[in-house]
Amino acid sequence: MQRTGRIAVIGVGVIGASVGWNLARHGAEVVFIDAGRPGEGVTDWSFSWVNASNKTARRSYFDLNVAGLAAHRELADTIGPESWWHPGGHLRWADDPAAEQKFLKTAELLASWDYRVETYTGAEVRARLEPALALPDDRPVLFYPDEAWVHGRRLVGRLVGRALASGAELRSGSAVCEIGTGAEGGIRSVTLSDGSRLDVDVVVNAAGPGACRVAELLPRRLPMLREPGVVARLDCAWVPVRRAMHAPHIEIRPDGDASVVLHSREIDALIDAGEDPGRLARLLHESACRVVPELANARIAGSRIVNRPIPADGWPSVGAVPSVPGYYEAVSHSGITLGPLIGRLLAAEILSGKGDELLEDFRPERFTA
Repeated sequence: MQRTGRIAVIGVGVIGASVGWNLARHGAEVVFIDAGRPGEGVTDWSFSWVNASNKTARRSYFDLNVAGLAAHRELADTIGPESWWHPGGHLRWADDPAAEQKFLKTAELLASWDYRVETYTGAEVRARLEPALALPDDRPVLFYPDEAWVHGRRLVGRLVGRALASGAELRSGSAVCEIGTGAEGGIRSVTLSDGSRLDVDVVVNAAGPGACRVAELLPRRLPMLREPGVVARLDCAWVPVRRAMHAPHIEIRPDGDASVVLHSREIDALIDAGEDPGRLARLLHESACRVVPELANARIAGSRIVNRPIPADGWPSVGAVPSVPGYYEAVSHSGITLGPLIGRLLAAEILSGKGDELLEDFRPERFTA
């Protein structure tokens, strides 16, 4: 194990919390820094679907996400699954022939990669899995039994709590406004917006959509996509669905005993047209009621538009940046799926100085000044 000194983890969403917990439980001195409150940013306003079925564009990325699913199961065994881990599979179907053929072709590819997928009719889905759904009896529906959803805010709370019990420190409600470096370019300090200055030897940039601004403090170029999304929560007397699903035009999942989360790429496309979040939430609710009629009795509890944390080429940026000794990035879309895995792999890299082969295609050095 190499000597690391004090480590600042900037951003305490699911990825930052996972990195910090893995460091703290191995004896590292960790300080979490978040401009808001842990787990209440993008992590809390995400569809939070743990999967690899939607990650087939590059085999190495698919393999990374498969490992992410396994890391979640291992984490549930380690810290307990209560309140945050919700296995039970994922459903997907379409309402037009072109989209249906695309999904079925993807399912064939996934099966050839030994990823479990089952095909049912709509009638079978209602009889065996989700009786509240309104879909045609003969509609092909894909079921991915190994997938899950996560309550992100609760997972972050569990990880941060355990890290603090291992000696970590939390500075919330204060942003990083300066990163100090030494004569040879290595990390020396971080200065917060409350005026305090912390001596640190390592910085982990896990600031999600704000990661590019943190990188610029070095300076370091981390180009990010602008991809806003809107998520709505419904309050329900009871939750009529049991698992995450991608229905035509709408994504639906439970969010505990009395809440449902909604998202739609089609409605995301209206964000830049100037629609306010309340109107977008109503459109999400209307679309969800066509799939789950019992949701008509639910009420919109809240909605938020957030920018997804996606590096400019679409792939994660995880690991050391050789030009800035002591600086690491942990920035990725699909943070819910990949958080526990990135946390474990990056903590091991920081402590040992050796990177993992799973991250080989996703190293930060591909972005140059």
